[in-house]
Amino acid sequence: MRLTQFYTEGAMVGSGMGHFRVTVQVGNRAGEGFERIEALVDTGATYTWIPRDVLKQLGVTPEEEWPFVLADGREVRYPVAWIQIQIGERAQPTIAVFGEPESEPILGVFALEGFRLAADPVNRRLISIPGLLKTA
Repeated sequence: MRLTQFYTEGAMVGSGMGHFRVTVQVGNRAGEGFERIEALVDTGATYTWIPRDVLKQLGVTPEEEWPFVLADGREVRYPVAWIQIQIGERAQPTIAVFGEPESEPILGVFALEGFRLAADPVNRRLISIPGLLKTA
């Protein structure tokens, strides 16, 4: 099986310590009005974190409020909504957490797995991976 690598390394910006950033585009649920942002790839984050001022500018409104556990163990609640995210030439829906205004965007595992991508922190890039299936 040959995997198609559809993400380009040229859009990546290194940030040291095995972390890296990628350029993605985010849009509202209907996929309108995309905005280009740089997001930190964080395999410790389940969901994608987008500053609420960016989401508001795109016309995205909170759909629900979910509980989250922060890295320091604190439990908090944040609004979430479905958005469109584009990586390379491919766009698809994902869940976005309404982050603090002007905070650093984070690309979480839920979005990465939806694109069948994994982080390669050594080479600071996203790589295509096969989906996993279990048969009965």
